[in-house]
Amino acid sequence: MAYNLSSYLKILDFEMMKRNGFFIILISVVLSAVASFAVVKCTRNSARKDENPGYVYNKGKAANAPAVNIDIEGRSFPDFTFAAENSVEAVVYVKVLKRENKSREATILDYFFGGPQYAQPRESVNSGSGVILYDNGYIVTNNHVVEGAVDVAVTLNNNRQYKAEVVGADPVTDIALLKIDASNLPVIPMGDSDSLRLGEWVLAIGSPYNLRSTITAGIVSAKGRSLPDMSGEFKIESFIQTDAAVNPGNSGGALVNANGELVGVNTAIASNTGSYTGYSFAVPVTIVKKIVNDIMEYGSVKRAMLGVSMLELTGEVAKEFGIDNGISGVYLPEVMKDGSADRAGIKPGDVITAIDGVKVTKPTQVQEKINSHRPDDNIKISVVRDGKEMSFDVQLLGRDTDSAVGTQGKVKVLGAIVEDASEAQLKKYDIKSGVVVVSVGEGSIMKAGIPEGFIITYVNQTKIENTQDLLSVVSGAQRSVLVEGINPSDGSVSYYAIGLNKK
Repeated sequence: MAYNLSSYLKILDFEMMKRNGFFIILISVVLSAVASFAVVKCTRNSARKDENPGYVYNKGKAANAPAVNIDIEGRSFPDFTFAAENSVEAVVYVKVLKRENKSREATILDYFFGGPQYAQPRESVNSGSGVILYDNGYIVTNNHVVEGAVDVAVTLNNNRQYKAEVVGADPVTDIALLKIDASNLPVIPMGDSDSLRLGEWVLAIGSPYNLRSTITAGIVSAKGRSLPDMSGEFKIESFIQTDAAVNPGNSGGALVNANGELVGVNTAIASNTGSYTGYSFAVPVTIVKKIVNDIMEYGSVKRAMLGVSMLELTGEVAKEFGIDNGISGVYLPEVMKDGSADRAGIKPGDVITAIDGVKVTKPTQVQEKINSHRPDDNIKISVVRDGKEMSFDVQLLGRDTDSAVGTQGKVKVLGAIVEDASEAQLKKYDIKSGVVVVSVGEGSIMKAGIPEGFIITYVNQTKIENTQDLLSVVSGAQRSVLVEGINPSDGSVSYYAIGLNKK
């Protein structure tokens, strides 16, 4: 059989064309399917995006199960750079030198050779933080930071150091005012602590463990918190509670909001170890401003008094006193005669619901509002009496227990300047401790006839070790104090009764 090469090539070309055509058709079909799938997918995604932006997570398997929309791209995170950078320059490091005279223990050689016991000064260095309030050198810090200081140094954020004077201090609110010789200093603008909201972001700025200019962030956990001092007495009952990390050295530092405004002065932590465990507390700036302005203007703290005892209106209290459970406020079981509330017409059994239009539900909130005012200020108090809403204009009264701690340990109280008795004075009258009246001005001490040089040893039968003890006892007294001490004229023990008159 003859082999026709030309015919074979034609057949081969035909077969190849058939195969290529098949593959081309197959590829076209696949590409068309892919394109169709892509178009449908994009259309569906676009429709879903328009209807429900973000990711959708179906919590159940059933078709009608509820879905939770999670918008990841639209979520905003807090940015504290502005607040931090504009506040840190106005927070300072405070270094304090304290000196305590301690009598030396007698040794066996003293018994043989008659060696005297003598006082040896013991020095300690403490540190804390402060906030520049005014550009001419006024700085606020905590009283417990500078209490008993013989030397105070302030270091700015730019490492410039100044010697500071303690202008005054208020142990009741734990606020102290310092002054340095400087001008054109950076300051933190004061905000409004009353407008703080629970959950609002705040920054704590200070020098914990000597780590200068440390910034931590947290939220406002609570307002109007109460904390007892070491003696168990309540000094201030209106702390701002936050979860911003605060440690030893942060005391006196700034608590600022996200706008870089001062809303509080960091003061304390709740801890069993002495270190931060999740809770920190600050004095509200409304109280800080009032205390600082009083010290600058009057040299003492003008403390207003409402003249009531208060109870939080819990379910148990409402039931006990027959009050409607729907009422929210602060119950008044007692109103002091001739006090601010009594003069305005407020009576026992009333429920305070608001002060100056601001709702109150806890005694701490009432106290915070009163602490921000001075005697003779006028406020409006709303109450509920027998189910009826009433409003009273109240003029706040004060007591002449106004006090302030000045430089070198001197204290102004009851119109007189007092200081810790010296070792020579204690030895002269054979007493272990006391507070000497340095000068007598207008006030209850002058009215009682207590002379200059008088050494106060007991007040209301409480031993007075130092000026802080005197302030604490007088501030806690209700109507009067009984003062016992040494008369400088003849060294005899004398007693004086002092009434704490309303202003």
